[in-house]
Amino acid sequence: MIDYSILVKSPLFNGISEEECMTLCSKIHYQVRKFEKDAIVVQGGEEVTNLFVVLSGSVRGEMIDYSGKTVKIEDIEAPRPLAAAFLFGKENKFPVTVTANKKSELLAIPVVEFLKLLQLNTRLLRNYLNNISTRAQFLSQKLHFLSFKTIKEKVAHFLLQQAGDRFHSFELKNTQQQLAELFGVTRPSLARVLGEMQSENLIKIEKKTVTLLDKEGLNSLLENG
Repeated sequence: MIDYSILVKSPLFNGISEEECMTLCSKIHYQVRKFEKDAIVVQGGEEVTNLFVVLSGSVRGEMIDYSGKTVKIEDIEAPRPLAAAFLFGKENKFPVTVTANKKSELLAIPVVEFLKLLQLNTRLLRNYLNNISTRAQFLSQKLHFLSFKTIKEKVAHFLLQQAGDRFHSFELKNTQQQLAELFGVTRPSLARVLGEMQSENLIKIEKKTVTLLDKEGLNSLLENG
């Protein structure tokens, strides 16, 4: 059973009322699939035959980097879709393995059925095009991030992105363990690098606040990498 109050909050169904969403879904075939914690939702390389939308819980996308380590690409919370940009095309395969972070429910709409929805509702079509454009930009940035060879380069790139051009300080939302998973390294290795960067007066960390003391120095790490 679909909770339409959740589904309409998905980027794909933005601006569509619960009643309209219910009417649209009544015209297609779909499934609501349940996954336990750590269950694999899809394997990387598997053909994309369904549009998946997380209805409850959370899943994570992971891939193997150039060194053979598992790197978490991102967590996907309800009610976001999975791999919407890979529904069509010659190589429509999942780019990452998706695993449930906790007990989760996902809406599965076969590609042919989703095509019907796009033809039935122009707002949904526009939302879908916006979504795949945003995802393409995100993946491009992620590939650029994975090109950095050292932990220090990855950390510098992440910190500069978080602060942006206008600010030197920001509130860190990730735990050190989450950051270690993001960078594909162990927590002690990440802690060592952060300690080195503070000793070199590149950054200062006070509780959750990170201050970039030397943006030029951080940028030089990337230029010399």
